[in-house]
Amino acid sequence: MKQDREIDGSCELYLIAGAGILSAECLRGKRILNGHPGVIPAARGLDAFKWSIYNGLPLGVTLHYIDRRVDAGEIVSVIPTPVFASDTLETLARRHYENEIYTLAHFEESLRHPCNPFPHLPQGAQMRRMGSEQERELAERFALYKQRVFDNGQGWPGRPG
Repeated sequence: MKQDREIDGSCELYLIAGAGILSAECLRGKRILNGHPGVIPAARGLDAFKWSIYNGLPLGVTLHYIDRRVDAGEIVSVIPTPVFASDTLETLARRHYENEIYTLAHFEESLRHPCNPFPHLPQGAQMRRMGSEQERELAERFALYKQRVFDNGQGWPGRPG
């Protein structure tokens, strides 16, 4: 399939597991769910995992309907990614990725029992790929991020069992 507008409208619901921005023509008449690796509306755009740590936002995966706006459609559920004191950036990134897979694989559960433990987060800017300068700062910011999560009693919950 060369262009997204060639996707027919024969399905009741579509699930996106990573895609670029879909055209307005593709969206027309379709209900499309996206698994976004950030807590919408605060963490929108690319590299949401990294930007969340960099900007001190909760970590989680948002299941939301796609509309014409980037990562701003109706939220179905947010599945938090737990942060542990023993985490390294790598172990947390792995857990977060596993949370993304879990969320997509169990999307029907989220449709039946929607939840959002972060309903009052402000809308963030649509972010682009993290630059090399910010990437170099990420390890230092990660240490501060973990300290803030645990020192302020903000240990965010894990995904439902």
